[in-house]
Amino acid sequence: MLQVSSLEKRFHKHKILEDVNLQVNRGEVVGLVGENGAGKSTLLEILATVLPQSNGSIILEEKSYTTDIKNIRRLIGYVPQEISLWEEFTVAENFSFFEKLSWKRKSLEECKQLCLDMQLNKWDEPVESLSGGMKRKLNLAISLIHDPILILLDEPTVGIDMKSKEEIGNYLVNLAKNEGKMIIYTSHDMTEITSFCDRIYCLGKDPFYSNLLQSKGLTVEELG
Repeated sequence: MLQVSSLEKRFHKHKILEDVNLQVNRGEVVGLVGENGAGKSTLLEILATVLPQSNGSIILEEKSYTTDIKNIRRLIGYVPQEISLWEEFTVAENFSFFEKLSWKRKSLEECKQLCLDMQLNKWDEPVESLSGGMKRKLNLAISLIHDPILILLDEPTVGIDMKSKEEIGNYLVNLAKNEGKMIIYTSHDMTEITSFCDRIYCLGKDPFYSNLLQSKGLTVEELG
């Protein structure tokens, strides 16, 4: 379980996040919505240990972010908005490179299976030749090499076709349900959020997103 309590983040005197409380259980895909600038990416960066919190408590699988950060990092897979791949390398070469940096060893056959599970079958092709959807799938697959428990996805399907969005969403749901992963997923695509997420958190003061989702009969929990 992930438990966030009274989380705050300040940059100098500017408060980005205030009194954020959330919980994610094993087997859940949780949506995170809110207007631009509400702090969604900042929240994911804190949960990914890229940024420190200014105040508050974060506990992942009974481990504290303030006292056990090294072991916590082994449990997290993080996909930021920007695609981080070696464009001139093939898919296989990218996996070979990132697997060597991973917390957990995997054979190339196991890595190839990760791609096939996501319907990415371009193993020997250079990344620069892939479509946007294929690159997004590869970026996600690489984040799963070390078999993380908590998967943090910041707009993982932005700018890609509907078919790829559907394939990625279905893969994430199956991953959560079949392997007990915890997934937090930000998106401005309300169809995605409503289709694939078990629960939805809304970050920020603007009620637009929470009102929109509630009008569709969905329960939305407000953060901060």
